[in-house]
Amino acid sequence: MITFTEKGAEKVQEFLASQSTDVQTAGLRVGVRGGGCSGFQYALAFDQERPGDEVFEDHGLRILVDSPSLPYVKGAVVDYVESMQGAGFKVDNPNVIAACGCGSSFRVAEEEEVSAV
Repeated sequence: MITFTEKGAEKVQEFLASQSTDVQTAGLRVGVRGGGCSGFQYALAFDQERPGDEVFEDHGLRILVDSPSLPYVKGAVVDYVESMQGAGFKVDNPNVIAACGCGSSFRVAEEEEVSAV
């Protein structure tokens, strides 16, 4: 399962309301892709539900995850942070064993270990 913090949910609601999207099928897509100095990068985007997505609901909102990304983000918490470096969504992921200094890429334990979590 993936959840939102209060601030993360608030920002998703604000964006979806401003876009006049259908909250029954739209949500925040959380995924991973290869790349970055540590091996993986998060892919966060507002999107519509697609066939094969795993869908989680929290704070009345939807989190969309494609099946290949699920083992890497299972148990994560999506937050929205504002700092001097900028503002944006941040993923607190219990599967991460190492992250790069810039905070935009990460490494997880071997896939077999992640699937067991």
